[in-house]
Parts: sequence; C-alpha cells; structure tokens
Amino acid sequence: MAGSTFGEIYRVTTWGESHGPALGCVIDGCPAGLTLNEDLIQPYLDRRKPGTSALTTARSEADRVKILSGVFEGETTGTPISLMIENTSQISKDYGNLADTFRPGHADYGFYSKYGIRDYRGGGRSSGRETAARVAAGAIAALLLEHYGIKLRAYTTALGYVSLPEAYADSLSLEEIAAASANAACMPDMELAEKAAACVAAAREERDSLGGVVECRIEGVPAGIGEPVFDKLDAMLGQALFSIGAVKAVEIGDGIKAASSKGSENNDCMRMKDGRVSFETNHAGGILGGISNGNTIVARAYFKPTPSIYQPQDTVNEKGEDVSLTIAGRHDPVVVPRAVVVVEAMCAITVLDLHLRNRNSRL
Repeated sequence: MAGSTFGEIYRVTTWGESHGPALGCVIDGCPAGLTLNEDLIQPYLDRRKPGTSALTTARSEADRVKILSGVFEGETTGTPISLMIENTSQISKDYGNLADTFRPGHADYGFYSKYGIRDYRGGGRSSGRETAARVAAGAIAALLLEHYGIKLRAYTTALGYVSLPEAYADSLSLEEIAAASANAACMPDMELAEKAAACVAAAREERDSLGGVVECRIEGVPAGIGEPVFDKLDAMLGQALFSIGAVKAVEIGDGIKAASSKGSENNDCMRMKDGRVSFETNHAGGILGGISNGNTIVARAYFKPTPSIYQPQDTVNEKGEDVSLTIAGRHDPVVVPRAVVVVEAMCAITVLDLHLRNRNSRL
C-alpha cells in the first residue's frame, strides 16, 4: 500500500489496523540529542484515547506507547524511531454482519474497489484508530518544535450546533486555551462546552451523530518557512489535515470568508514594532505565498458526522444486492473531541518538516 508516509525530512510512516494486534509508526529524520521517553509521548495519546467521557466510544484502550528503537539512555540517536501501541479491546464479532456489506459514509466501498479485499473489522487501515500512531509521532514533533521556540495548541470551535464566538481564542494564550479546553468537548468555554455535551447527548438519544470544527494555533513560527510553489506551507497543512479520515474542509486564516471580502479588508497591514515587523490583523492566518510571515498560524479542520449510526440504512453488498444495514458495536457519537490532538499532531509534523527543510534555503 502506497501513501502511508508523510514528510520529507521528518518522515512518518504509520502501520497497523484497528483490530490487529498492534499499530504504530516509524519516524525517520528526528535529530539526535532530543530527550525522549514514553512518559513524554503518553500525555498526547491520553488526550486521544477512547473511553474517557460520555462523548466518546465505549471502547477502552490504554493506548500505552512503547519505544522500540532510536532512543538510547533517554536521548534520540538520529536513527529511525519505532513506536508501537497494542490493541487490547477489540470486539471483532461486532463487525460480523459487515463481512460483505458496505457501510454508508465509510471508505468500505472505495477500499474494496481499489484492492478487491478489505478488513471489515472496524475498517482496517481506514479506521480512525490509525490516528493514534500519528499522535505519537506528533508528540515528538511538538517536543522538537518547542526546542525551536514554536508552540501550538488545537481546540474545538464548533461541535454540532454549538460554536465559539468568532475569533474567541485571539485574546487567549496557548496556555489559557489548554487549561480552558480540559473538558469533554475540548472547547475553551465551559458554558458552551456543557451546551455542546448536551447537543451530543441529544444526538446519541436519537441514535445519530454530529460533526464539528477544530482550530489549531501555531505561535513562534519564524517568517520564511514553506516552499513557494507546490510545497507551500498552507498546501502541506491542507494535505496533512485532509489526510485525517473525517475531515471534509480545511481553512487557513479567514478561509472561505476571504472570498467575500475586499482587498482593503483582507490585507494585513504591517508596521515596525520593537525593531520587528508586526501585523495589525491576521486575515491570512500567518501564511502568504505559501510561506510563513511570522504571524500566528491559524488552521481549521471541518469534520463530518460520525458515519456509524444506530439506524437502519440502505446500502449494497459485494454481490450487488440492495440490503438494509443497522450498525452495531462501539462508536463515537462525534469524533471532534478526540480529533483535536490529531489535528495538533499533524500540524506539528508539517511545520517541523518544513522548518527542517528550510535550514538549507540559503547560506
């Protein structure tokens, strides 16, 4: 299978399936000398793991990460880092009725059309569980970015019909966002987080699901990161975020709203402040011409509702017959809260890779 590797210098290859014995990743290009152990990676996986609240699937996975290579005496050696996360809570019998039936809203039919075979137990490589490996790789990327003075944080801006006020997080530091997002909805406003949780509970009662929006803010990125043609910073962020299974749209800065604004409204005017270039606004989301401009990078990912719902749905099977399907098993009523750290991880991997690539841009 092609397409399981992302990045040019900081290269991440994920492996494994939802109902296999384990999944994980191999990271090549991590510099030697980074302090690293499982305890530094685990907090990121704990933010993603299932079974932590009423807003997530009942599947209970410890998601304990094991470092298999690339670290010696607590430091990276510059060699490939292999990480493994064991699957311990599979109930494959829940998927028995899917052996020859395609689930609406899932990758089943496309996967089968491409390969002529598919792992129907949770979707195999198409399962959202694959993102656990990305989060582990993103945790290491975030540690490296911090070494370069770059910090990032993702959070929920909309869940179902509940949304944060526009530009709500602009007045908050990343630390304040992290502290305020420590709720089941990962939304930095407790009152709205409670409304969002009620919205999810109502959808669950109706045997339905919801979508939402995750925003990531990246601070400290110096001007000049990103390649000006095909490997633009925003293009690579788009690829990274679209590679998350449930993402259907990505925005940078004002995104879609920019199309209905005037140039005089959309341009971010500049001034010198304390000997440095400063921007009066940030409609561009920190990226112009595919290159960072030193402003805060703002990326937004839009997630569709979870396709596994407990309602009868019309579909077809491998024999080409029309059938009705009711999906059983343990599924998230909304993927957004657990996807927050996945968005953060993919942004970290992307920015780090382009930052490392930029080190040879000039003498």
